[in-house]
Amino acid sequence: MRYAESGADQVPISLLLEADPSEENIRVYLNGSWCFSASDKEAIVGVCVIKTIACGVAEIFNVSVLPDRQQSGIGSELLAYSLRQMRKKSIKRLELGTGTFGYQLAYYQRHGFRVESVVRDHFLINYSQPIYEDGIQHRDMLRLIIELG
Repeated sequence: MRYAESGADQVPISLLLEADPSEENIRVYLNGSWCFSASDKEAIVGVCVIKTIACGVAEIFNVSVLPDRQQSGIGSELLAYSLRQMRKKSIKRLELGTGTFGYQLAYYQRHGFRVESVVRDHFLINYSQPIYEDGIQHRDMLRLIIELG
């Protein structure tokens, strides 16, 4: 597996849609973002999209791995690689938003992210279609942070 920084134009939208069902949202945050990819031979199988939101602060907007390659450690290695790259870019704090339950929350917590706040009704307000996981509708978003510096 090869981990590297990639251009936003190299990242397949179909892969990003695995983690974010809104193509409109993806196109907004993709502009001006850093994209880190996991490639097997020439094919991108995972991506992490991060964008600066303030001096020394960036936000993870998307971490996606192809469904048939999930649960193989690619996402964890990709996130670890991305965190190292953020340190090199002088990012001191990394933030993200995720659902209040499910595998994504545990994934980020395993990597050292901690809950900072709750954004009530985020998924109801910002997505035109309901998002379900394990038969439960996502409503609120947790804001997670990790201090890098």
